[in-house]
Amino acid sequence: MHDGVRVRWRRFGSGDAGRPPLVLLHGGHGSWMHWLRNVEALSATRAVWLPDMPGFHDSDAPSTPPQGGSAIDSLLGALASTLDELIGAQTEIDLGGFSFGGLVASRFALARGSVRRLALVGSGGHGTLRRMTVEMVNWRAAEDRDQERAALLHNLGALMLHDKAAIDALAFAIHDLSCHGTRFRSKEVSLAGGLQAALEAFGGPQLLLWGEWDVTAEPRTLVPQLVAGHPLREGLVIEGAGHWAQFERADEVNAQLLRFLDRQ
Repeated sequence: MHDGVRVRWRRFGSGDAGRPPLVLLHGGHGSWMHWLRNVEALSATRAVWLPDMPGFHDSDAPSTPPQGGSAIDSLLGALASTLDELIGAQTEIDLGGFSFGGLVASRFALARGSVRRLALVGSGGHGTLRRMTVEMVNWRAAEDRDQERAALLHNLGALMLHDKAAIDALAFAIHDLSCHGTRFRSKEVSLAGGLQAALEAFGGPQLLLWGEWDVTAEPRTLVPQLVAGHPLREGLVIEGAGHWAQFERADEVNAQLLRFLDRQ
């Protein structure tokens, strides 16, 4: 609990003395379940902590920001305070984020400190053009559950997953529950940018992953731009994946994350 805001965290794995805890932040219209296909592999040798960020799923909405502050400031404050209650203030962590959660993670690394490595998947806030060619459908305007389901399925294909075969019952269930649990408007925050400045300020080892077909960016152009001139920054394009790369190509993303995180 922070400033009257309850934040739900989940822990997987017990970890060991040689590996810091790994904190993973979900995307907009999301929940901790954005990482559901990654938790088992990543928690085999370390503790993995996943919140529902304030305004999402099982957590309360963030508090009203102070004068001159922003909604993301309230979100960051609640995340940092509640995490420190669980693992101890200034305990070193590794940190990952997906989509909107990538931008939040980059800001969280600066606000909290004690972050060893930063790994982002399909991060928002990059400030370059999106390449969406299919319009999203407002599922909240549906007249009944059948229309709502159709809209949510459409949006999974339009934004999240490239391979239609990846839109299975699990993907839909995660998307359905997470969308219904979202009370935070993340799109405007992501579109406002700020990722590159935060990465520069962080300065530590960074892994930046984008799916080949991610419609929120032009990965083949963006990744080389972000990596150029930064010896501690690594960028990779995950072949065949859309925006939700860690779900659609879980084995490959898990392998890349473990390779990066297991370095000393």
